[in-house]
Amino acid sequence: MLVVIRGGGDIATGIALRLHRSHMAVVICELPAPTAIRRTVSFSEAMRLGETAVEGVTARRADLEEIPALLERGEIPVLADPAGSCIRALAPDAVVDAVLAKRNLGTTMDMAPAVVAAGPGFTAGTDCHAVVETMRGHYLGRVIYKGSALPNTAVPGLIGGFAGERVLRAPGDGLFRGVREIGDTVLPGDVVGYVGGAPMACTIGGVLRGLLADGVAVHRGMKCGDVDPRCARDHCFCASDKALAVGGGVLEAILHLYTTQEKTPSFLCQQRKEAKEKL
Repeated sequence: MLVVIRGGGDIATGIALRLHRSHMAVVICELPAPTAIRRTVSFSEAMRLGETAVEGVTARRADLEEIPALLERGEIPVLADPAGSCIRALAPDAVVDAVLAKRNLGTTMDMAPAVVAAGPGFTAGTDCHAVVETMRGHYLGRVIYKGSALPNTAVPGLIGGFAGERVLRAPGDGLFRGVREIGDTVLPGDVVGYVGGAPMACTIGGVLRGLLADGVAVHRGMKCGDVDPRCARDHCFCASDKALAVGGGVLEAILHLYTTQEKTPSFLCQQRKEAKEKL
C-alpha cells in the first residue's frame, strides 16, 4: 500500500513511523525550506540535510523518479512538493494531510481512495474521508468519520505543568540564528537564539526539545523553540506520545477505509496502473 503524507514535521513523522512499520510504503511532501522546530524527530530535516533518521528509519530527499528505488531500500522519500503535485503521478492508495496548518491547504477527497486529515480545519465527508484528533486529552488520536476535530485553542498542550510557557517565539522579524542545541539543559532567562540582534530567551527551565534551523526567515511571534520541563533528554530524539497516538489513528483510519469501501473507483485503479508503469 502506497501512502503520501503532506507534511514532514514531528506529528507527520510519528504518522510515517506507524505506517512504515506496518509495511506501508510512505512518501512525504514538504516545503523546500521546512519550519519544523522538533528537527531531531522530523523527517522534514531530509530537505535540509539530504537525509535524516528517526528511531532507525531513514528518510532521504528525492525527486519523483528516485522514489521506487528508495522505497525498495526501505527508506522514506521526501519531496520538495508542498502542493502535493506528485499525488496525481503516484496515484497512492491513501493521502494523509499532516501539515497541521489548522486549515485545508488543498487536500481533496478525490486524491486517493482513502484521504485522512490530522487536526482542525477539515470536515470528514467534505474535505476528506476521516479526521484524526490532535488535541491532547481524552480524544487524542480518535478517528472521526463524520464531522471535525476540536477547534484550535491557540494554547499549547499541558506538559509537565506548563503550556504556553514552553513555547519560544521570535522577538521580531528577520532570520533566525540559534546559539544552543536541541537536547541542551536550559534555565529561565537563558538565550537560545537571535532574530537580528534581538535575543530569544527561555521563560522556564528544562530541556530544549525543539529549535528552528539557522537561516529560516521568521516573523514576530512565530514559534521557534520548545522547552520540555520534564528534563528527559531522551525525549528529544524519539517520537512523542502525541505523534504516535495520532499515527495510530491514521493507521486505523486507512485500514478501515480501505477494507470497508465497496470498490475503488475504476478511474483511480487505471490511474494507479499508469503511474506504476511510468515509475
